[in-house]
Amino acid sequence: MTALPWANHLIIVPVLLPLVVGAAMIPINQKHHGLKFALGLTSGVLLWAAAVALLLLADSGHWPGGIGVYLAANWAAPFGIALVADRLSALMLVLTATIALAVLVFSARRWDRVGVSFHSLFQFLLMGLNGAFLTNDLFNLFVFFEVMLAASYGLVLHGYNLRRIQAGMQYIAVNLVASLLFLIGVSLIYAASGTLNIADLGARVALLGAQDAWLLQVGAAVLALAFLTKGAMWPLGFWLPTTYASASAPVGAMLVLMTKVGVYAVLRVWLAVFGEGAGAAEGFGFTALALGGMATLLFGAIGMLASQDGGRMAGYGAIVSSGTLLAVVGQAGGAVLASGLYYLLGSTLAMAAFMLLIELTERIRPPGAALLAITMEAFAIEDKPEDPVGVGIPGTLAFLGLSFAACALVIAGMPPLSGFVAKFSLFHALLAAAPEGAPATTWMLIGLMILGGLAAIIALMRLGVRIFWAAGAVTPPRLQFSEAAPVGALVLLCVLLTVQAGAVFDYLGRTTAGLLRSGDYAARVLGEPPVLRAPGAEEGAR
Repeated sequence: MTALPWANHLIIVPVLLPLVVGAAMIPINQKHHGLKFALGLTSGVLLWAAAVALLLLADSGHWPGGIGVYLAANWAAPFGIALVADRLSALMLVLTATIALAVLVFSARRWDRVGVSFHSLFQFLLMGLNGAFLTNDLFNLFVFFEVMLAASYGLVLHGYNLRRIQAGMQYIAVNLVASLLFLIGVSLIYAASGTLNIADLGARVALLGAQDAWLLQVGAAVLALAFLTKGAMWPLGFWLPTTYASASAPVGAMLVLMTKVGVYAVLRVWLAVFGEGAGAAEGFGFTALALGGMATLLFGAIGMLASQDGGRMAGYGAIVSSGTLLAVVGQAGGAVLASGLYYLLGSTLAMAAFMLLIELTERIRPPGAALLAITMEAFAIEDKPEDPVGVGIPGTLAFLGLSFAACALVIAGMPPLSGFVAKFSLFHALLAAAPEGAPATTWMLIGLMILGGLAAIIALMRLGVRIFWAAGAVTPPRLQFSEAAPVGALVLLCVLLTVQAGAVFDYLGRTTAGLLRSGDYAARVLGEPPVLRAPGAEEGAR
């Protein structure tokens, strides 16, 4: 047979590229921060290009069923490691690369030098995120989770002050417990089924005996605790607001993505294993996800109303977003899932922009302007970054105010931006899924989403008034173009999502249709043959 097509090699690029670049940065002296930034930016651009290419390949019919499979070490699944690129994983890769590029550019002037090894840790974080989206194996999902978390431990502490250390220790402790639960869940699942390949597990679950099926469900429940801790489900997400409020702005923007990884893992595993064709186990845990998601939504809404600090408010906003997505996953309907994925895109972009925006708006108030100088002195870095003395931009306050308003509208789900489109489509899909009358849980979810939006707009309006109006006469803050451009780009992407809502929903409809056909997914992954050497090729190589 011929060699592996070039397109299949693209599947491993989002994992290998940040690994190689991150490792190459480690021996480079911290003083050469310009070189590190150039390498990181180049890696980010290449990752974005690879992600877009994978998205186009998955949606163009290049691969059967829109699913590309890469067999690591040329071992066939389920015994070998399989990386899978479908419409959903490619979409998450594009989202990750987009936010990562914005964060890197934002960090160029200041935050990449308020500590050590920022760029290396950032690349390893991208490796973990991309690997988690691509892997089709529970154990390797654990490995990529740990790579992602190990990098995030250093990034959460980036900028060194007492507040970050306290929040970082809590963050590390919680995630170590979650990792332990992850291992226990994986062990129980393997003991029950004899496999950790997600596609193979989905194919076997209907064939298990009663005792093994019960053990599998126990293992899945323990595994869900690990996923939902990372996904900030109530009451497991108690750590998130404090971490968001304490982390530096670029790290906070990446934490928004990390929260979505937990939701993605639940969506991927549960639809593949407990979806159609799962026999007696079909639908296991979906009701718990729906109820837990609604409880999380309510908790986040109350937290937003009670918060005064912008960082904590953003953390509770992320909890509202996760709760909504978990409740949507619990509904397990095609149109509902498509609307939920649209909500995921808009809310993630808006929350990332909001986290970056908080740091810029803090400069309006004198205490916030001195934060960086204090952390720099505490960290005792000799090669300090330049002071943010860029040219005063006319209309700086107008830019900050409009960006803040746009983020608030998306987060709260107010018209005319993508947040409103997402919630309206969710309402329509939820009601259309029950033509004979919606159950009480559906009406509860709709009511909580409306309540969450109301709480968000009240909290964000209060914060905006305090920042832009109640401060009295203020001097417009000085912004570098590299700081304003990423925020503006993320906000424009939210606007673009609104303008191109029809095309995006068409893509998401095809995505959810593939997710719900778990049998086709399993057949595609398990049926991918290894590449065979031509006769005499091995002797010729010698």
